[in-house]
Amino acid sequence: MADEQGTAMIEADGLCKFYGSFAAIRDVSFKIAKGEVVAFLGPNGAGKSTTMKLLTGYLASSAGKAQIAGHDMSVDRIAGSERLGYLPENGPLYPDMTPLGLLHFFAEVRGMSRNMAYERVEAVVDLCALGSVLRKPIGKLSKGFRQRVGMAQALLHEPDVLILDEPTAGLDPNQIRDVRALLRKLGEEKTILLSTHILQEVEAVASRVLFIHEGRLLFDGSVADLDKEDVGLDESYRRLTAPPEPERRPRRRSQKDDQAAAST
Repeated sequence: MADEQGTAMIEADGLCKFYGSFAAIRDVSFKIAKGEVVAFLGPNGAGKSTTMKLLTGYLASSAGKAQIAGHDMSVDRIAGSERLGYLPENGPLYPDMTPLGLLHFFAEVRGMSRNMAYERVEAVVDLCALGSVLRKPIGKLSKGFRQRVGMAQALLHEPDVLILDEPTAGLDPNQIRDVRALLRKLGEEKTILLSTHILQEVEAVASRVLFIHEGRLLFDGSVADLDKEDVGLDESYRRLTAPPEPERRPRRRSQKDDQAAAST
């Protein structure tokens, strides 16, 4: 069912996460169909990472439901994870391991046969251009190469769905260009939800935008609709997050006003 075109591969249905009286997110709902590349926008602390952790099953929701490829992640997380590749912000990598050792370790953890492991490691090394650093300790690699290693492990088991939390954060312009090219290539056959603060990235790789602010989903539509007033994405972003203007109250009439009126 989840493989049919148009069927939701990522679904949030009334997701909420409370920490005491504080609502990290409240009543967040959306569906992402097979083959869509969707950008998740919002200021720091808006609820992007929390929503992604709920979708992946990393966090349990306080209310609502998260589904990946039709699997409820609160009760069927293992099956859902088989269809999911997740790259968290500052994803956990073992600094003393090499990319080659790390990828084979994850292949073993996922239960791949020896032949399948070699085949998949070779494929993701080529896709993520890791050949030149395969045998170097991950802790010695640049941020860009560490990000590629994280992407490679997320792709290792050929997932249908990718959830990527700020995949270009901290990268230089050349590294950002390489990651964007990879995302465009992956978007030809996979469903992708990626969070970002870089508005040019939205235009470069995404066809749709979700915008969250203060834990609530404020916008869900195309990039063109986000900037429907043709003021630029920067200004559209500012308007969505700008605090409401304080209500102007009429000035109370003073005694001096009354005296001035009486003398005229």
